[in-house]
Amino acid sequence: MRLTENQRESIKSVVRSVVGEESRIWLFGSRVDDSKRGGDIDLLIETETVVSNRATVLCQLEGALVVQLGNRKIDVLLKDAHTADISIYHAARQTGVLL
Repeated sequence: MRLTENQRESIKSVVRSVVGEESRIWLFGSRVDDSKRGGDIDLLIETETVVSNRATVLCQLEGALVVQLGNRKIDVLLKDAHTADISIYHAARQTGVLL
C-alpha cells in the first residue's frame, strides 16, 4: 500500500468526523499496488446510516482530505444504507485494502 501511516490516519480521522465512527474505509486502485508509482487516491466509504445530502457530504470529505493530504487527486465513492451495491463497490472491496 502506497500511503504512509500518517496519511492513513488522516483519512480515517476525516472520514469519521464527516461520515461517522462506524464507517468502513477501503483504499483501492493503483495505490494498493506497491510496484506502481503515482496515481490518485481512490477511496470507498461505507456506512450503514442514511446520508441525507450525498453531494454535501462528498464535498466535505474531499475538501477535508485535500486540506489534510495536500492538493492531490482524490476519488471518493460513498455507499450508504440506501445505495445499491453495484459492481464498482464489489471491485473496490475485492481488490482494495480496509484502512
